[in-house]
Amino acid sequence: MYANQYQQQQQQQGGPPPIPQRPQQGKRSVGYFTNWSIYSPAYLPSQIPHQNLTHLNYAFANVDPHTGGVVLSDSWADVEIRHPGQGGDDGGLLGNFGVLRSLKRSNRNLKVLLSIGGWSYRDNFVPLGKDAGKREKFAKSGVRLVEDLGLDGIQIDWEYPQNSSEAHAYVDLLAKCRRELDELARSKGRSAGTYELTVAVPSGRDNYAKLDIRGMSQYVDFWNLMTSQFAGSWDSVSGHQANLYAAQPGGASVDDAVRYYIQNGIRPDQVVVGVPLYGRAFMGTHGIGQPFNGTGEGSWEQGMWDYKALPRQGAQVFEDERLGASWSFEPSNGRLVTYDTVPNIIRKANYITQQGLGGAMYWELSGDKQIPGESLIEAMARTLGGGLQYEENELNYPGSSESA
Repeated sequence: MYANQYQQQQQQQGGPPPIPQRPQQGKRSVGYFTNWSIYSPAYLPSQIPHQNLTHLNYAFANVDPHTGGVVLSDSWADVEIRHPGQGGDDGGLLGNFGVLRSLKRSNRNLKVLLSIGGWSYRDNFVPLGKDAGKREKFAKSGVRLVEDLGLDGIQIDWEYPQNSSEAHAYVDLLAKCRRELDELARSKGRSAGTYELTVAVPSGRDNYAKLDIRGMSQYVDFWNLMTSQFAGSWDSVSGHQANLYAAQPGGASVDDAVRYYIQNGIRPDQVVVGVPLYGRAFMGTHGIGQPFNGTGEGSWEQGMWDYKALPRQGAQVFEDERLGASWSFEPSNGRLVTYDTVPNIIRKANYITQQGLGGAMYWELSGDKQIPGESLIEAMARTLGGGLQYEENELNYPGSSESA
């Protein structure tokens, strides 16, 4: 609702122009790598299935609430730990980012973006909504990290703007980030849009209705939809966490969220569908849509199971082709786990292809199975019509303070 007014204001102030509109060739395959995964479950960046990815979102950088500056959340994991084999061709950069720089050299189709924010750091975005100076600091410091760490862009995960003032501030934040990214590109003789700016956005109506989507769309390359929280421990009955279609009109679903963003001005090929590499459990239930009694144990927190740990022993697996959903059920204890199976991933891949969407996004990489034929990431990449996008990453970082 603010798009035209905001665009005019930016032009009057000499702000960045909208990003160039270029057709997408192939689909995006976007995986999240979390910096804490090197501790538990001891999942290292060298294990990333980069051959099946086009983009890697490195989660998460934090925001200094006092200055608005973007800061690393775990410098030891990010740039200090010496992983096996480091100290050679990684340009002097250690830690997870050193490994990722080497991966980028070996796979020129892998772009690495710094993901800033997330649920744990959500409160640190509140000051950004009130202070343009902090938003300026965010943009400059975030892009400084892009150069220092040898990255290909920024992904912002603000969970979530709660009013029109914060929605307007989000547009301004994106405009400032786009300006800084394009200035970095021009300093190297590259064209505007070389460095990517993306967002992770909600799929629940209470939150996505508060975004100024048209205003944001001027500056965003693609949108990662967090379509994996449609049911959980907060509900009174069990349900599907990431169903493709709604059981009842007006219900939450992947398709509902996709349609909302497209109807509000996003090109279909900019929409990237979120895929959970985990499942949510409901204990003591008799099936989908039935009361439950708690969530029970999990892989890393109560009721949350990595996909690689599913189905549990003794569980039966069910598929709902009409809704595009799958789950397991253990008759012995009434544990139902809602999660995506390979057949359901194939349904989602076909949906993405048929709707002309931009691809798929996975949270998070350590949860997938490494067994051929059982990996959800592999199944998606294999099934997506048109194959994966190919765009070379950026390896020229003369201004990096981390170069040898």
